[in-house]
Amino acid sequence: MTAAPRDPADRTPTSNPVLRRALAWGGVLAAGIAVVGGIVGFAVAGAEGLVSALLGTLIAVVFMGITAASILLANRFAGSDLFVGAFFGIVLGGWLLKFILFIVLVVLLRGADWLDPVVLFLAIVAGVIGSLVVDVLVVARSRLPYASDTQLPPPPSHD
Repeated sequence: MTAAPRDPADRTPTSNPVLRRALAWGGVLAAGIAVVGGIVGFAVAGAEGLVSALLGTLIAVVFMGITAASILLANRFAGSDLFVGAFFGIVLGGWLLKFILFIVLVVLLRGADWLDPVVLFLAIVAGVIGSLVVDVLVVARSRLPYASDTQLPPPPSHD
């Protein structure tokens, strides 16, 4: 099965469907981690463990989503003269947002009595590792050509 040729006027990057698929599978993974982590967290640490597992899963999903969403947002500038600057500005802004959000969360959640730090940590680690596995599998299974968005110059005319 071969892919249909792209319309030369279509400037949408071919990575968009891959990113959307990674977000969708990341959501499925997060639901699984929330259920399993919630059950294990509740069994180990009671209500604090349940809340910690759910919060850890939410943190991992939000951080994963910020990266993919920033790339999808930046890809909207494809075809414009500002694409490279806008792309890197938006993606870097997403990373800075994640860094600031992480610092704020660490300060706010430090020493919280209603959290179990071990369950929270393990849920975040499970979410991060799981999202990396999802990203690798989605990219490896996508049939994305290596030079998908390049435009070749027209052949020389022999007049």
